[in-house]
Amino acid sequence: MNQQQIEIICIGNELLIGKTLNTNANWMARRATSLGVVVKRITVVGDDVNEIASITRDALQRKPRFILTTGGLGPTFDDKTLEGIAKALNRRLEVNKKALKMVREKYEAYAKAGRIETVELTPPRVKMATLPERTEPLPNPVGTAPGVTMEVNSTFIVALPGVPSEMEAIFEESVAPLLKKEAGKFVFFETSTYADGIMESTLAPLVDRVMRDNPYVYIKSHPRGAEKKPHLEIHFSTTTKDSKTAKDLIGKAIIQLSDLIEKNGGKVKTKKA
Repeated sequence: MNQQQIEIICIGNELLIGKTLNTNANWMARRATSLGVVVKRITVVGDDVNEIASITRDALQRKPRFILTTGGLGPTFDDKTLEGIAKALNRRLEVNKKALKMVREKYEAYAKAGRIETVELTPPRVKMATLPERTEPLPNPVGTAPGVTMEVNSTFIVALPGVPSEMEAIFEESVAPLLKKEAGKFVFFETSTYADGIMESTLAPLVDRVMRDNPYVYIKSHPRGAEKKPHLEIHFSTTTKDSKTAKDLIGKAIIQLSDLIEKNGGKVKTKKA
């Protein structure tokens, strides 16, 4: 199966020092997977222009269909994502007229609502509309900084804000339709069963055997109990061109693995105990 591939780059010193939990990566990976694309890599870098440029170049060399970045689009000095992307692409930064209009309209709405006193486009506010040349801004339904999209050879780069509510809003409005279109008819399906009375080390070769017999199904075990009382979640997933095929593939794998587990003294349940 030929599926479109995606890489995610999360940007921010707060992620590297552990101040902020990287929930964006988790959300984006699950959402992209559900749309039928394959997440091949997730990378975290700090607010450093050279690091951002370097990781962007590295990702482009692997030629994924999409590179999604999150973080670093705001008005402060440490928001350097677009500067890093511009450096990676050897493009100038310029005030984008469409982006500036988006930013201005946001501040006009804030002023009308009494949230701010002036709509003056100060340098930090203009910074949010300063994009690499030959890029397109994406409307931000929740916040101020627009997202940014561009196509480089056969790869789409999409830069999204780091604030989760803003990232998710732009993703759903502007990115999800693009991913779904590129994924075509591919659908993602997943389910879990639970096994008691069998050690993970005993389960491992059984999983290997079932995956060899069912090449389109991915199976991963997750210990949920103590070593003396093993309780394992067994997660099955697949991406196919229709939901019936997905369910049939996974159903066949579950039946085969359940039979092998019971032959090795374990018990399988469909729900977590």
